[in-house]
Amino acid sequence: MNRLTGRPLTDIDHIRQSVSDILLTPIGSRLARRHYGSLLSELIDAAQNPMLNLQLMAACYTAIQQWEPRLTLTGISVIPGAAGQTQLDIRGYYQPSRDPIAFSVPVR
Repeated sequence: MNRLTGRPLTDIDHIRQSVSDILLTPIGSRLARRHYGSLLSELIDAAQNPMLNLQLMAACYTAIQQWEPRLTLTGISVIPGAAGQTQLDIRGYYQPSRDPIAFSVPVR
């Protein structure tokens, strides 16, 4: 179900929504699920450099692998933008059908 409209989602659209929620939720911020989320919030304000990009990709990969079993990752790219706006490009396969899936998650 779409969290904004309440309308039904396809499985792949639900994965996109789920991954965005996982990545943008700081670990420890949910009372009932303290381990849910990712470390992105701890990394996102750091100075842009190649090491940070590796840390961002590792944080994404770890969180997605732990919390979204329907997605098999094939790639994560960090795309720095203007005014500190970073975009994460996620690529993979929908686990049951092996359909390819690609989408972006904007992070601040």
